[in-house]
Amino acid sequence: MAIQDIYPTALRLLGRPVLVVGGGPVAARRAKGLLDAGARVTVVAPVASDALQELADAGLLIWEPRTYSSSDVDGVWFVQTATGDPKVDAQVSDDAEAQRIWCVNASDHEASAAWTPAVAEVDDVKIAVNAGGDPRRAMAVRDAVATALETGDLPLRRRRASGGSVALVGGGPGDTGLITVRGRRLLGQADVVVADRLGPRELLNELAPDVHVIEVGKTPGHHPVPQAEINRILVEEALKGHRVVRLKGGDPYVLGRGGEEAEYCRQHGVEVEVVSGVTSAISVPAAAGIPVTHRGLAKGFSVVTGHEELSEVPARPDHTVVLLMGVGQLRESASALGKAGLAGDTPVGIVENGYLPNQRVTIGTLGSIADQAEAAGVANPAVIVIGDVVRVSPFAPSHFKTADYSTITPNSPRKTRSTSTTPDKPRVLTT
Repeated sequence: MAIQDIYPTALRLLGRPVLVVGGGPVAARRAKGLLDAGARVTVVAPVASDALQELADAGLLIWEPRTYSSSDVDGVWFVQTATGDPKVDAQVSDDAEAQRIWCVNASDHEASAAWTPAVAEVDDVKIAVNAGGDPRRAMAVRDAVATALETGDLPLRRRRASGGSVALVGGGPGDTGLITVRGRRLLGQADVVVADRLGPRELLNELAPDVHVIEVGKTPGHHPVPQAEINRILVEEALKGHRVVRLKGGDPYVLGRGGEEAEYCRQHGVEVEVVSGVTSAISVPAAAGIPVTHRGLAKGFSVVTGHEELSEVPARPDHTVVLLMGVGQLRESASALGKAGLAGDTPVGIVENGYLPNQRVTIGTLGSIADQAEAAGVANPAVIVIGDVVRVSPFAPSHFKTADYSTITPNSPRKTRSTSTTPDKPRVLTT
């Protein structure tokens, strides 16, 4: 049978009687698949595998412990042979053919009236692959297609109207490879994307042309779309029947107002899903080789967004403080920590544009970092790390001194460094 003789289709077997002849592992797999389709399954075999016996004992199928009889095909809609005996399988196939019943002959795919494809299911999409009667080839293709759907490389977006929903997706610190598989898949299914200024912006270019992208990005001190309006947009678009993705940088539940948005959606009867992201509070320092905790240096850390909260965190170099979007208030934050008792020579690292091509790391001390950042033109988006863990960074100088710091770009050499001899002059690493 040549592959062009195949007419691909799908059988709806819910409530319909089907027959499986054979009791081994293949028969068990086929019976399980037929049960998943809602069929009423009868198995005929002198001996049944443990898997089949468990299904029979649970009342999910009927097992007839005997040899096959031609009358077994009477009144069934579909037949699967799996005895392992070509003669028996051929007899079953011939009996089914005589009654015009579709039959899969596991012993001889060329003589079989039907083939069982390699099947996978991703969300509500079922993939069925035939590969010229080569089951391993079919499974390899199936797995590749399923993986592409799961990762968002192939579209899962519905084209017919369905119930609306909202997914709050954490996109990570900006690199497109750091969004989760689940988040990437939901983005590929979206009808509407409500996008922040940060996060994996390049992924927006891969969306279908008819996907509506609504920009609601904020910058420090400038919120052109207020949070209340963002909440309204999410609910309004979902109630239109759209699948809405709220694409955020970092994690929606880490200083991202995801809790407010989820609560608002639920209050208005909108289904909402939260997909955690790689939070910039941890990942961006890691891009500069700075762990937020490190044995012997720090056992805990605090994440804050403004200098007002700094009076409530432990003012110790062994407790890491992570400031998000804090460049504009860096001088006030450093002063507040100093007044709280943190020493002026406590190491500080600033990571701008973490994981992006223009990533830059500035390292200094609590007493000097504000002047150093101003001289280097440090700007948001940036994550500031304060504490002894900064010493672990491969970008850190051998010794921290007041007004001593480094500014590094991703392409800067790490082995050869040029150091100024004047303490109050920046130490800059360049290519």
